[in-house]
Amino acid sequence: MGRTLYMQCESGISGDMVVGALLDAGASEQGLRDALACLGLEGYEVKITHKTVGALAVCDFDVVLDAEHENHDHDMEWLYGSIDDEGDDGHDHHHHGHHEHGHHEHGHHEHRNLADIRAIVEAGGLPKNVTAMALKVFGIIAEAEAKAHGTTPDEVHFHEVGAVDSIVDVVAAAWCLDDLGVDDVVITELAEGEGHVRCAHGVLPIPVPAVANIVEANGLVLRKAHREGELVTPTGAAIAAAFRSAEALPESYRIIATGRGSGKRAYNPPSMVYVMLVEDARAGAAVDDAPLWKLETEVDDCTGEALGFVMDRVFEMGALEAHYIPVFMKKGRPGYQIEVLCHEDAIAALESVLFEDTTTIGVRRYPLQRTVLERTASVVHTTYGNVRVKEVTLPDGTQRAYPEHESVAHIARKKDVAYQEVMRAAVGACASCQLNTK
Repeated sequence: MGRTLYMQCESGISGDMVVGALLDAGASEQGLRDALACLGLEGYEVKITHKTVGALAVCDFDVVLDAEHENHDHDMEWLYGSIDDEGDDGHDHHHHGHHEHGHHEHGHHEHRNLADIRAIVEAGGLPKNVTAMALKVFGIIAEAEAKAHGTTPDEVHFHEVGAVDSIVDVVAAAWCLDDLGVDDVVITELAEGEGHVRCAHGVLPIPVPAVANIVEANGLVLRKAHREGELVTPTGAAIAAAFRSAEALPESYRIIATGRGSGKRAYNPPSMVYVMLVEDARAGAAVDDAPLWKLETEVDDCTGEALGFVMDRVFEMGALEAHYIPVFMKKGRPGYQIEVLCHEDAIAALESVLFEDTTTIGVRRYPLQRTVLERTASVVHTTYGNVRVKEVTLPDGTQRAYPEHESVAHIARKKDVAYQEVMRAAVGACASCQLNTK
């Protein structure tokens, strides 16, 4: 079933707000911390807190820089005070730590170019699609900054993505999106403030040039929020541009999870990004009767790491199912048999993966028939919350329900309850036939 992420940005968007919302929707906090630890960046600490803002539960993702790396641009009066220095403190800004397109002269800055960023991200050992998405975001920012300053993306030396916290924000957002298993992202419009903002380049109108260039180049839609201050940061706009892949939600859908990521300062209404993870309500009911093919090969000189990589790749390239099993080959050599199930139009791409990413020199393929039980998505009610289940109909007409792992895992994290405890509650609810197919 395809998963769609709907991102609502009615009070703006920044990198940290997106990460907080995705964590709140169920992305793994520990998994994210482990991924960020591999980046090799120093001088910061990640703080993830769940709190209540304006009577709503939100997640706050904060990259706290140490004294050496911290810049001093979050002086709100200097950035958002009245242009005539009367110091109107009511102007809105919700990003943390640094200001993303201009810095106070006395701050400590790490100026990096796009090649430096690419080297850091590619050396981080991240999943391939996470690396690709993060670099896509950085490329969008570089294009926008290059246009603003009359240079080329490769020549831009810009502190916006050179600062440690911006790199962490972008990589974290890409990792969380991947962890949630999202197929498409819908972002309808970004609420933006009005007025002017000070930066190292002087006084700039809102939206600032970098944001305006990103919106123009990527077909984003802005909506006036009728509030003073910059609500859309360059990093936030670039994440929206890179993530967005669909124009609208399915006609009918089920909500898998929701999440809210907060801004860093208390405003009324509060700054936050709201996300819904949904699945098409019409998906999953159809029986797959299209012709299928099975690809098969054996290897005895391929590492476990390489085989794990191949599993990820074949699913990216259209495999319906894939696995590898231990076998004994000629002369008693232990090896693995790789099996991949796919539609005919995916054969060429999947065979390329098997040839390029394993040590095999031949792949067999067979036409295949299979019997698939009719299935529908349902919901069971437990004391911990609603759990999604897959309900299948057996040939004799009886029904069986299976709790969905990701739904169980999301509730276990959210409620801080053992995974097996939530699973047992869901199985018990299934046995009591408390199914709700709304």
